[in-house]
Amino acid sequence: MRAWCIEEKQLQLHSLEAPQPGPEEVQVQVKAIGVNRADLLQVQGRYPAPPGTSSRIPGLEYAGVVSAIGKRVQKRKVGDAVMGLVPGCAYAEQVISHERETLTIPQGITFIHAATLPEAFLTAYRALFLEGGLQPGQWCLIRPATAGVGLAATQLAITLGARPIGASREPNKLTAANDLGLVAQVRENGTFTAQLNTITDGEGVAVILDMVGPDWNDLLGGLRAEGSLVSIGVLGGLNTELNLGALLMKRQTLKSMTMRSQPLEKRIQLAQVFNDRLAPLFANGQLRPLPLETFSFENAIEAHKHMASNDFSGKRVIVVK
Repeated sequence: MRAWCIEEKQLQLHSLEAPQPGPEEVQVQVKAIGVNRADLLQVQGRYPAPPGTSSRIPGLEYAGVVSAIGKRVQKRKVGDAVMGLVPGCAYAEQVISHERETLTIPQGITFIHAATLPEAFLTAYRALFLEGGLQPGQWCLIRPATAGVGLAATQLAITLGARPIGASREPNKLTAANDLGLVAQVRENGTFTAQLNTITDGEGVAVILDMVGPDWNDLLGGLRAEGSLVSIGVLGGLNTELNLGALLMKRQTLKSMTMRSQPLEKRIQLAQVFNDRLAPLFANGQLRPLPLETFSFENAIEAHKHMASNDFSGKRVIVVK
């Protein structure tokens, strides 16, 4: 098989022996690969693969067809159309996944569009509803509401009855989120507290999904009492100063999460959440795949350049022929 490998902090295309599935695993003939910022960081040497996963081949998100199964596989068969998340090695023509970690591609969704779903929608759902406890009718802040996770979070919040507010440094980049039904927007200008309290009539938001950091004091001023801030990224920096007194007085909760480093059983549980709760919403049209740009498998390096430019609200997808 062909695979993109990391060599001296650069991607290089190699011919490798195809991986074979273990007893409870499936081999997937990859049709499309979702590009994520973690892929760029791994190539740069800033985000190593978790223990037990090869760091040589990047890639967390795939869609394709089951091409071989292990001897104890029960629920998947050769020919099944699947998508999913893996800890690594998706930038290849074949990838291995535990059968219970695979997701069924919703009816009517192409492989290319399926490759935009797992990372963005599972991350957003887990952050807002499982970690943050967001309920129908409540306000939430999505920061930023521009790229894949932000757009997925906007859709999920609206579909499940919450009221999303989107943040961005550049309001024109919120066009895609506005088209999805974003209720309100705020600017990244150091006045989150005032903006959020104005929009919510002083109530504050119940959940903040934050991918930026580190100015949490301003964010927490717009978070209601007993609200939750869920951090899933640190694009703005690693260090912050925090007013613990204000945090205590409002009994607020800070949480952080990643998807990639979770143990297998946790990943299997999330796969079940997608198959049970989210897949039906795609099948009936309440949720839609994200806007996308496509690149051929041979042009994976170009896909990374486009991702690094931050000039597109949506997902980049590498198409494998």
